[in-house]
Amino acid sequence: MLLAVDVGNTNVVFALIEAGTIRTRWRIATDVRRTADEYAVWLLQLMAIEEVERSAIATMIVSSVVPRARHNLEVLAQKYFGLNPLHAGEGAAAWDFPIHVDEPRTLGADRAVNALAAHAGFDGDLIVVDFGTATTFDVISGDGAYQGGIIAPGINLSLDALVNNTAKLPRIAIDHPRTTSVTGRNTEDQMQIGVFWGYVAMMEGLIARLKAEIGRPCRVIATGGLALLFQRHTRIFDAVDADLTLKGLAILAARAESLNEEKFRA
Repeated sequence: MLLAVDVGNTNVVFALIEAGTIRTRWRIATDVRRTADEYAVWLLQLMAIEEVERSAIATMIVSSVVPRARHNLEVLAQKYFGLNPLHAGEGAAAWDFPIHVDEPRTLGADRAVNALAAHAGFDGDLIVVDFGTATTFDVISGDGAYQGGIIAPGINLSLDALVNNTAKLPRIAIDHPRTTSVTGRNTEDQMQIGVFWGYVAMMEGLIARLKAEIGRPCRVIATGGLALLFQRHTRIFDAVDADLTLKGLAILAARAESLNEEKFRA
């Protein structure tokens, strides 16, 4: 069984993947001070609830955009599972597709993993939109090469900036506005309209520009927590896959295992 770990700026997702199928997933807030022992207490209890023995974990793979979280996850793997974890983009789990950016090593592991999974799951040119702490737009050509993309502030960051830098605006939930009008009659409705429809307009505008620049038919794949919310109110997404990153990690881990088997036979 594979233990896949996706470390984002806001949350860390742990998932158990068996024969390519995601069995379960758990989420914990990202905290670089969290020790391997703290991870273990939390994770092993959840595994016990699922009736999964720690000995069932044969491989652990980590994708991280938080370098300071790496050490404690490595200690977790070694101390509690007897494993040396794979790291997405390194060693046997290195990328095997071209990355056409000025500094390929600066590309976030999550974005590269998404590109890998999207190309494996969908044909042709693709735009992958990932709703995380930041919202990213990544362009993948039909041959699987990463062509570049866009980084925009995540909608939660935008709302936090608005609320934290004004004296009287309240904190609101991110949701579709209650009114069908875009002329709000109270402060909360005006904020909801501005945040929600403003974000939809930003996404639609950027995707239209990307498609015009690509100049060929392409599909738009969305992932991340808010993808389903926005999918109900815009037609820009051709598909939504909330597990795109985890699927990419499963592909990388399987490829690394295959490479190790080939080396052993050699």
